Amino acid sequence: MSPRLTSRSSRTSALRTRAAVLAAGFGMSAVLGAGVAVAADTTSVGTSASASASVSGVASAVEAQAAAQAKAAKTAAAAKAKAAAAKAKAAAAKKAAAKKAAAKAAAKKKAAAKAAAKKAASWVHPVRKYTLSAKFAQAGGMWQSTHSGQDFAVNSGTDVVAAHGGTVVKAGPNGAGDGPAYGNAIVIRHGNGTYSQYAHLSRIDVRVGQVVRTGQHIARSGNTGNSSGPHLHFEIRRTADYGSAIDPVAFLRAKGLSL
Repeated sequence: MSPRLTSRSSRTSALRTRAAVLAAGFGMSAVLGAGVAVAADTTSVGTSASASASVSGVASAVEAQAAAQAKAAKTAAAAKAKAAAAKAKAAAAKKAAAKKAAAKAAAKKKAAAKAAAKKAASWVHPVRKYTLSAKFAQAGGMWQSTHSGQDFAVNSGTDVVAAHGGTVVKAGPNGAGDGPAYGNAIVIRHGNGTYSQYAHLSRIDVRVGQVVRTGQHIARSGNTGNSSGPHLHFEIRRTADYGSAIDPVAFLRAKGLSL
């Protein structure tokens, strides 16, 4: 073989070898590029997954916060409603208590008025701190027949009151028309045909026609007329005049008085 041919052959071989190396290099580059692309895709997928997970976490947190706020609002509303109900209940209780107190006060006032009316309609003792002496229908030399009333032994000047409300129909000396034995006397007309008489008085403090109430002062006790000592002669009559008397002690006891 000639040197020229050998040189050409060697050059050709070298070119082929270089071409093969370049081709291999291009192949490797392609493979490497593909790997890089795959890696890039893998990284992108991982990043997307992480982003999705992060968004999902934020959404869950927001949802939990919203739920907590809703629960807190519901609790606050319930507490407010409970407070309002308690306030309304307290107001109702206060109103009921005020109504009850008003009713109690009205009942008390009514009872007081009723008691006052009852007291006004009741009978009382004509004098206080007395001693019962000569009794009704008692025989004795000081009376024309028998004693026509009940004597209350008291000091002269003792306060004498109307045993019951009524109108004065007699008042004056000489028994106010019933005779000198009674001394100064008063007769009061009451309802239901009942009259009361007060005799042997030292002073008369009412006049005929005057309306008096139960327990009102009308005179002072004394020792005028046919009297053996200071006392009040008290009668209950069916008319204004002498001769219609009934037992005054039994009458007053029937009215609830103790003598």
